[in-house]
Parts: sequence; C-alpha cells; structure tokens
Amino acid sequence: MAVIDVDGVVADVRHRLRFLRVHPGDWDAFFAAADIDPPLAEGVELVHTLARDHEVIWLTGRPERSRPATVRWLQEQGLPVGELRMRPDDDRRPARIFKRSELRRMGARRRVAVVVDDDPAVVELLRADGWPVLRADWLAYEPTLGNAQNEEGRT
Repeated sequence: MAVIDVDGVVADVRHRLRFLRVHPGDWDAFFAAADIDPPLAEGVELVHTLARDHEVIWLTGRPERSRPATVRWLQEQGLPVGELRMRPDDDRRPARIFKRSELRRMGARRRVAVVVDDDPAVVELLRADGWPVLRADWLAYEPTLGNAQNEEGRT
C-alpha cells in the first residue's frame, strides 16, 4: 500500500496559513477553509501513478470532523477515496507521533511500499523507524504550520 498525506502533498494549504500566524492558531478557521485548497499537480500525479499498482491509504493530521469536506475535496480532484485515516477530534499529539502510531497499526497487517509526507519532522521520525518515506518537496514546507503542530499539538 501507499500511505499518502493530504495537506502539502496533494492540497495547497498556503491560503489557510494566515489562521495559524496568530497565537493561538485558529484551527477551526484553518480547517473550514480546506474545501477550497488548490490541488498540487505534482502530488496528484504521483497519487495517480501509485494508484495503478498500490492501494492508496490517506493518512492525514486533519481532524475527524473534517472528513466530509476532505472526502468531497479528494473526489473533486479525481483522487482515489479508499481508506482515509484522520486524527480523532480530541487527539492533540504532534502529527509525527499520531502518524507513527497509525502507520504501525497499518503496517502490522499490510506491507507499506511507500509513505509520502511533506512534514520534515514526520519524514525524519518515520525514516528513523525504517519506513520507506518519500518527502513531498514540491511545495516549500511552511514553518508556521510546523510550529503550530509542534507547539499546539494539532494539525
């Protein structure tokens, strides 16, 4: 299976970062604006390529409450909408810890061929654990998002 992140991989979040440049960040507004994210062509193309011979599993730090908007957005982009793993609404762990935990659960039952993520902290931790990780670097990683995730424990 191919495990793919959403934000920063297939969805361009730059227009939403203004909600996180204040402290504390306005996470409700940040996620409410996700339905108008422009697609990232490089990520969309990669997912279509991987979907030819891999089961695509979405692993996102987006909260469960944003599931309907996320599914709708993926469908609108013509992306496969199979399994979608999202952070429980009350989960405040940093993205790297949440994703590590979920990946360990998935990897116990199925073979993970590749993990695609844009967050350097996620990539570093998962690589250290031995997972095959491809860093999505087609959009410059925004420190605002990384700081908010690590300080507030939310994505």
